[in-house]
Amino acid sequence: MYQALYRKWRPRTFDDVVGQTHITETLKRQVSAGRLSHAYLFTGTRGTGKTTCAKILARAVNCEHPVDGNPCNQCDACQGIENGSILDVLELDAASNNGVDQVRALRDEAVYTPAAVRKRVYIVDEVHMLSTAAFNALLKILEEPPEHLMFILATTELHKVPATIKSRCQQFSFQRILPGDISVRLRYVAEQEGIQLTQEGAGLLARLADGGLRDALSLLDQCAGTTGTVDEGRILDALGLAGNLESARLMERIALRDSQGALEDLARLYSGGKDISTVLGELSALGRDLLIRKTAPRSGGALLSGNWDETTMRGLSESFTAPRLVWMLTVLQGVLADLPRSSNRRTDAELCLLRLCDERLDESVQALSARLDRVEQQLSAGAPLQTMQSNFTLQNSSEEEQKKAINSNSQKAEVLVSKKMPAQPQTVAEQPVLAAASPPAAPEAPQQSEAAKPMAAPTPDGSFWKGLVPALKDKVPRNAWSFLGNAGMVQGVLEGGVLTLWVDDELVKGVVSRPAVMETIRTLAQARLGGPVRIQAKVGKAPAGEAEPVHDKLDDLLAMGQRFDNITIKE
Repeated sequence: MYQALYRKWRPRTFDDVVGQTHITETLKRQVSAGRLSHAYLFTGTRGTGKTTCAKILARAVNCEHPVDGNPCNQCDACQGIENGSILDVLELDAASNNGVDQVRALRDEAVYTPAAVRKRVYIVDEVHMLSTAAFNALLKILEEPPEHLMFILATTELHKVPATIKSRCQQFSFQRILPGDISVRLRYVAEQEGIQLTQEGAGLLARLADGGLRDALSLLDQCAGTTGTVDEGRILDALGLAGNLESARLMERIALRDSQGALEDLARLYSGGKDISTVLGELSALGRDLLIRKTAPRSGGALLSGNWDETTMRGLSESFTAPRLVWMLTVLQGVLADLPRSSNRRTDAELCLLRLCDERLDESVQALSARLDRVEQQLSAGAPLQTMQSNFTLQNSSEEEQKKAINSNSQKAEVLVSKKMPAQPQTVAEQPVLAAASPPAAPEAPQQSEAAKPMAAPTPDGSFWKGLVPALKDKVPRNAWSFLGNAGMVQGVLEGGVLTLWVDDELVKGVVSRPAVMETIRTLAQARLGGPVRIQAKVGKAPAGEAEPVHDKLDDLLAMGQRFDNITIKE
């Protein structure tokens, strides 16, 4: 009968164990010196050799002719333990024997001396599955065991094991096996089994195993079921994976914000039998590598998965910013977590790609941060102000208006951002103002204080407000000044002892009409006029006949940013 590769090629000595030298060397020295503990606790992820080392240790402590701490596997004790004929070495599954009654029966039986070997060994796999009462029943015999008794406990979830159990055991932590070590072992097994496994295919299987040699052997067993050479293409087809090139191509679509192309690629992969969750998982892995490369370009090389070549990583890394990658990974991880409960996985994946290609479709804080980062990127690339404003206003415009705005402004900014090309020289009239994001400096103050200036005559043309605005700069909060100092958003008209502030919308009105702000404006206005003044704020434009004030366009950008500071975003 055919035997699975991971069972057939299970190591029989400590020297055969791959990637756990720090543990096997210690156990070999303990066996050779006879300094054995009565209880061991093996921890680590699946497929790293916990149960294998437990079985080797059980044979080594009972071997009649050990070789440098390794079992000889030839004596009666080794062969009896290996084929299960010696009942003094017993392997238990705590997942199915987790009750207190089973542990009590084990405790009552453990006091008897072994019949055929020197040590009675109990290997308890997945020990974290024991109940609280079962752990309590095990605690006493684990604390003061007989001379002939040894416990070897194995678990993948160490945090579920009580501290009273851990403190009575020698704990060994099994590490994830490096892809290079797994690849070498796979090539050896394939050669012995007559499987034509290429070096690239072995590397791909090693990366897919995620540090577990058992998983790698199982994947090799699955891919070797068909005739021919086991290379990367055959592995991707056999396992239903999209592949590194496909995931990199899909990430390029997202970088270019090509929603149509991303949906077409997903449809092609879906029609080819690729699993939706696997496609998104590979996209998430690529996004993680890009984020690590972006945030730690020098020391982060050891943290990369190594699934993508340097040229691909360099090209994609230049197309993304760190805030956008963080947001993308948040979206992908959320969708992947919800896919098992989804009624239509393909639709969820398509919605996910649409959000990744267009941040405006996502109302989260991370998406807003990515959009603001894109504005900063366009500023550094020399994009005009109108283009940046369109990033925030286009989503509320009609389809025809969106097309017109994209054709006139956004296309140029997108090319500048994606290709990292410097902006073309512009005339003085066309050059955007790229000053620091701070309010425009007020006119140089004269020696005489603002409050002591001669009283201005009430005029209905707004000249009184123009003279009053500079005096408000250092006396009102910064968020209010960003609106009051913008002549395009707030205009003041004095008529009949009433100063009316005509504002752009309700948001601006809510900021400038705060009691503290209105009281400051009223105090300065009364000092100028020498009499009482009433202040009111209204939404709309100044009365007809008022000349459109001239203002710096940088004020529009500052006020636009202030709007987002005052918006409470609902998760």
